[in-house]
Amino acid sequence: MNTDYILSQMSEYKGVQQQLRSISSEWRDRLDEMENEIKQLRENFQSKEILYTEEQKAQKKQEIQNKVQQRQNFLDQKFGADGEYFSRQKELLEPLQRKIFNAINEVAEQQNFDFVFDRAQNSSMLYRVQEWNLNEQVLQELGITLNDTSN
Repeated sequence: MNTDYILSQMSEYKGVQQQLRSISSEWRDRLDEMENEIKQLRENFQSKEILYTEEQKAQKKQEIQNKVQQRQNFLDQKFGADGEYFSRQKELLEPLQRKIFNAINEVAEQQNFDFVFDRAQNSSMLYRVQEWNLNEQVLQELGITLNDTSN
């Protein structure tokens, strides 16, 4: 089974994709604006550098560096690992993924499957029959005894 394929066939997914494209497009436009500001500041600095005192040069360089840092912070805030894009993506996709997972469980139970693996997610297991859980047998083989409340 391939949950990416199933997801791509869901009409709700196309709406999610559109929302994410819209959000990221706005942010990319802002990043481009910031990049143009930085480029303009650098060009302005280079064209007037010989006219500046050392103090003015340092000020202008710091101004450019501040703009570069602001752009990087915005990029991290929006598209970084903990950024708004990924949290929004998770928020929008979670209900669809839950719907798929519930359908997988239903089909697996109806057709008496023991296991269902997802090829889209590095062969993660999506479903298994509880009787194939070997935890207790392995613990017993290791000589580890559990009390009844530890499960």
